[in-house]
Order: sequence, then C-alpha cells, then structure tokens
Amino acid sequence: MPNYNNIFITHVNQIQQEGRYREFIALNRLAGNFPKALNHVNNDEIVVWCINDYLGMSQHQDVLDSAATALSKYGVGSGGTRNIGGNNDTIVELENELAELHGKESALVFTSGYVANDTTLSSLSKIIPGLTFFSDEANHASIIAGICNSRADKYIYRHVDTLHLEELLQKVDINKPKIIVFESAYSMDGLFSPIAEICRLAKKYNALTFIDEVHTVGLYGNGGAGFADMQGYATEIDIIQGTLAKAYGAIGGYIAANHTIIDAIRLTAPGFIFTTSLPPIIARAALASIRHLRNSDIERKTHQMVIAKVKNMFKNAKINYFKNDSHIIPIIIGDPIKTRQASEMLLKNYGIYVQHVNFPTVPRGTERLRIIPTPNHTDKMIQELTDALIAVFNALDIEYQKQAA
Repeated sequence: MPNYNNIFITHVNQIQQEGRYREFIALNRLAGNFPKALNHVNNDEIVVWCINDYLGMSQHQDVLDSAATALSKYGVGSGGTRNIGGNNDTIVELENELAELHGKESALVFTSGYVANDTTLSSLSKIIPGLTFFSDEANHASIIAGICNSRADKYIYRHVDTLHLEELLQKVDINKPKIIVFESAYSMDGLFSPIAEICRLAKKYNALTFIDEVHTVGLYGNGGAGFADMQGYATEIDIIQGTLAKAYGAIGGYIAANHTIIDAIRLTAPGFIFTTSLPPIIARAALASIRHLRNSDIERKTHQMVIAKVKNMFKNAKINYFKNDSHIIPIIIGDPIKTRQASEMLLKNYGIYVQHVNFPTVPRGTERLRIIPTPNHTDKMIQELTDALIAVFNALDIEYQKQAA
C-alpha cells in the first residue's frame, strides 16, 4: 500500500536536492513608502527590486481613495458569480473603460490574468470546432494550461521566431480555423514579440490573433494601451488579454475584443461562469488606476528614465544582463543554488530584495535574478544595487561579466 506522506516527502526532498526549494520572504509593503518594505523577520527596511507593481499604482492616492470609498459603500465581497450574484455597476464600468482603452467593442473581466488566459483559450476550442493553436514556446504557464485544456491541435513555434511560425502555419490547411497566441513582452527575458510580422502571417494564413499584454498594459502605448497599440497594430489583434495586477496595481485579468467574441466567451468559459466576480473595492481601485494612467504620462516617462539609468550603470560596471528593449532586466546566473544564495545575500547583507527565479519558471540552466526598476527607485538605490550585486557575485564566484547567452 502506498505511504502517501513519504511520497510527498520524497517530492519535496527532490526539489531541495535540485536547489529549487523556495522559502517565501515575509515582507510588508507600506503605502506611501514605495519601493521600500519592512522585512517581517527583523523589521528592517529593505528596497524591493523585483515586484511587478511596475509604477507603484497600488499605493497611488487616487487608487487608495477609490478603494476606500467603494469599501464603505459596497462592502468587501461581490457575493458570488455574476450569473448568480448580479452585475455590480463597478465591474460594468471597468469593462467599458478597458474596451475603450484598447479600442475594442467589449471587454470581460476575470479574477486573475491566469484565469483569463486559461479559460478563454480552452473555451475557444469549444466555440470554434477544429481549431488549431500556434503558440510561442515561451508563453505563460496560463497560456500553456489553456491550450492543453482545450484538447485542440497545437503547434509550438520557437521563441519570437516568425520564420518557424510560418513553417508551421504552412502545415495546416488554410481553410481550417487557427489562432496565433503570443505575448507582447516576455517576463523572463524581456523580449518583445514581432507583432507586425505576426499580424502579416495571420492575414496570410487566415488565423485569428490572441496577444497577452500583461507586462505592457499601463506601461506602453497611448494612455498605457499596451505594446500592440504603441506599434500601431492593436486594431489588427482579435483578442487582447491583460491584467490589472501589474502596472495597474490591483488584481484581476481581462480580455478585450469585438462584442461577438466577448459574448461567446462570457456564455462558455467555466473560469468566468463558475467563479466569484471581482469585488467592487478591487474594480473601483483598478478603474481609478487605469483612468489616471490614461491621462498621465509622467509615470511612464519616469519609468523609462530609471530603466535607462539602471541599464547604463550595469553596463559601466560590466554587469552582464540579457539585452532587450523592455523594462525587464534579467541577470542570468545559470546555477540554481548560486542564484538562491545571491538572493539571500542581497537581502541579508544589503537590505535589497531580488527574488531568485528558477525552474519551472525558467528552463534549467538559465536560473536568474530579474531586476524590475520602477519610477520610485532613486539614483542612490541604483548605485547601491549595482555595488551590492558586484560584491555578492564576487563572494559567490559568479562570472557576472561573461557574455550573455
């Protein structure tokens, strides 16, 4: 008979032996003190360099005030699914704002970006019989889950390689329904997808397009409408998926598309139908954040200036990072144990929090630190980060000046 407890122990031990065991750092971010936080262990103040609250909007006064007003007016929870508990006007207003942001007819909000991807993609195969997916090999786990759950045929093309994508598209009858699924910016290497070429191929081979903009909405494009908008191709994308949890500083995910697509997903997707909806407090907070960033460029401009400063200081200090044109700055170490040790030393010795990233988030042998600048990181913080990285890498014998992979 199986010893279930030993099975779990063996599994955890295997992860520990591979150097992948993670201990979550307990920290408290305090409103008004971004990007600093308090280390829960010793109450020391630390500087956070790895958070996806890209613009610090979770602590913006407009967002806080809107959340407080919604809390006192509507309470905490939404009360259930939208099919059963009703459609609070806060979420309807949020969807209208998102549709307008992306220049689409409609939008649909989910409880997270993961759910938005998973349930939308898996539902598309129910709506479109015989659908074939074409997916970038570096797509989010939520995209992979949605495509797998769809049980539809799929082809995986090499990362941002449109030549390989076209080779695969040629394998499928042009009259068969198909959809190309890709991200605008990839969170672990910071590379942008070649949107113009993907849209060209979609037209040539009669395919729909689905873009994941979670790491670009709020940060790029007109009013923060995303990278596809910045490139002038948002109108050619059939389904735009985004998140409220990163640049907008709240939580939740969404899709924006024409009314027919949104209605079909709304009536089909289990992750929408059977999940309690976002509470009004979150919907109002997200709405305030989106509206602020649609009317203010200062956060985006400052963000880009800080990104340039960090990259330039790393370059001058000969700290090698994976080169890209985005706001994500990966430093690939390639060793799970040394990457974890570097993260621990940065926190313990220098009060700098950069969580290590290892398998399964990234492939084995590409373990890394991922630096995320924000508009609130000062020149002093950038210098302290640079000095600390050099000291830690030297102490751990990490070849930080080697050529990037």
